[in-house]
Amino acid sequence: MKLLKDILYKAGITAVSGDTNVLVNHVHFDSRKVGMDDVFVAIKGLTTDGHQYIDKAVEQGAKAIVCEELPKVLVNGITYVEVKNSQSALAMMASNFYGNPSKNLKLVGVTGTNGKTTVTTLLYNLFKNAGYKVGLISTIKIMVDDKEYPTSHTTPDSLTINEYLNKMNEEGVEFCFMEVSSHGIHQKRAEGLHFEGAIFTNLSHDHLDYHKSFAEYRDTKKKLFDGLSKSAFALVNIDDKNGLVMLQNTQAKKYTYALKSYADYRGQILEHQFNGQLLKIEENELWSKLIGDFNAYNLLAIYATADLLGLEKMEILRLISELENVDGRFQYYISKKKITAIVDYAHTPDALKNVLTTINTLRTGNENVITVVGCGGDRDKSKRPVMGHIASEMSNHAIFTSDNPRTESPSRIIEEMEAGVEPQNAAKVLIIENRKQAIKTACKLAVPKDIILVAGKGHETYQETNGVRKEFDDFKEVKKALAELDK
Repeated sequence: MKLLKDILYKAGITAVSGDTNVLVNHVHFDSRKVGMDDVFVAIKGLTTDGHQYIDKAVEQGAKAIVCEELPKVLVNGITYVEVKNSQSALAMMASNFYGNPSKNLKLVGVTGTNGKTTVTTLLYNLFKNAGYKVGLISTIKIMVDDKEYPTSHTTPDSLTINEYLNKMNEEGVEFCFMEVSSHGIHQKRAEGLHFEGAIFTNLSHDHLDYHKSFAEYRDTKKKLFDGLSKSAFALVNIDDKNGLVMLQNTQAKKYTYALKSYADYRGQILEHQFNGQLLKIEENELWSKLIGDFNAYNLLAIYATADLLGLEKMEILRLISELENVDGRFQYYISKKKITAIVDYAHTPDALKNVLTTINTLRTGNENVITVVGCGGDRDKSKRPVMGHIASEMSNHAIFTSDNPRTESPSRIIEEMEAGVEPQNAAKVLIIENRKQAIKTACKLAVPKDIILVAGKGHETYQETNGVRKEFDDFKEVKKALAELDK
């Protein structure tokens, strides 16, 4: 058990009713998890207000309540703590509860619209291959050295983050690489963490359903860099005009990387092939199994980060040359009939354009590019016609289908994608709402040497409709469909 007053350090307290010099068992923000002698933190969320569950938490045995508004009736023997912001308070309390675990390892945060999962995962793999004990907090999974744990958010809640950072301390982990989403920053999930450094990959159209404007989305990302200490490093992609914005107010040591501009870390693509690319980083050439301009940027960020964390440059280049693709990120399969299928997480206009640009750069011109794509429900609607335009403009055939419709009508989502298709591209487009059938149709349309892109879900192994997740894996489905045609 821990002293409540110690857990509340830097929690932004405005008022206290009761004794903070008491022992408490655990901290929770979900009233259903509260047990005897726990602390309940009431948070005002997007759909529910935790303040409505204070009485329930007390009934279940809570010894203390942390909230933004004190209840009208205070129960004797319960400590009530009023704070400026419950989300910030939870983040500080979580860090304090677990003994500020981020201070005991070198934690690097990665933010940006695209590339977060690839950069964090490949940094984890690179440092593991270099012989270090490493942690990973990503969209796909959480890794505590060799132990894998599932995750459901790009940036988990602050209690979960600190719980796993604490596990990393216990396992002797030295480095941890963590995706930091705009949602996570806005909801204060990363507050109270000590970052050794932060990386900015790029910024493009996404999450405007949540942030309302591009400026707000950008400025939310920027807060990660604003909060860095003088001893930390800030590494940004200077080819993205928003890279300089990230550096404006940071106290950290500033570093840049680029393929097109003058930068501290400069790279160049010398040769493209479907099985990899030849890169020049600083003055050295290396072959990578990862292809595309977007991966060249990712690898450059990885090289720079490893250098800033103290690895030897030639060793970094060797380790980069051994890295494999991350699941669902330009993951490809070639059938017996020489049809190439590519599965990619591209779920934003910029990401889809990048993947199709890479494919069109590598093709000889005689192959057809068949793109299967949808858009997620309950998310930024303004990108749907843009995605429809890009898929139909840059492919020989485009099949619009269901992604994760969530609570929206799949047909309505597809109609909004169709709105972006220009008249000259209309004949290229097929509408097949069932995703499995859409993938099968793409495979049947393909002839030897054609390229099928299945975009939007990548590593996901489910499809979500009306709150229900059913098993669905794009890569398995396209491999199965092509294997049936190979018979």
